[in-house]
Amino acid sequence: QLQLVESGGGLVQPGGSLRLSCAASGFTLDYYVIGWFRQAPGKEREGVACISSRDASTYYAESVKGRFTISRDNAKNTVYLQMKSLKAEDTALYYCAAAPGSYCSGRIRGYEYDYWGQGTQVTVSS
Repeated sequence: QLQLVESGGGLVQPGGSLRLSCAASGFTLDYYVIGWFRQAPGKEREGVACISSRDASTYYAESVKGRFTISRDNAKNTVYLQMKSLKAEDTALYYCAAAPGSYCSGRIRGYEYDYWGQGTQVTVSS
């Protein structure tokens, strides 16, 4: 059974850091573009970042550029989202998603992804 499981969320103070993980089971991530998305209460889902399968090239939304880093470890079948300098507006449920393909190329629209995890909550508050 194909599954994505996010972990690493939690409560962090403004300015703090967290690293989210997205672990795949039932399939290998080697041939999939992986994206991270988030949804805050009352807001639409927002694409945050994506990473290519072919060359690990990345793309970031303007709202997180310079603060978030997406990476992948194919040996562990896991993708990470390192988040630093967190702000209150980063508070959301964070999801990872997978789409067959080689290159990310700015693919951070939800409809472009086929498989989704259940999400991990990130709360930034003092």
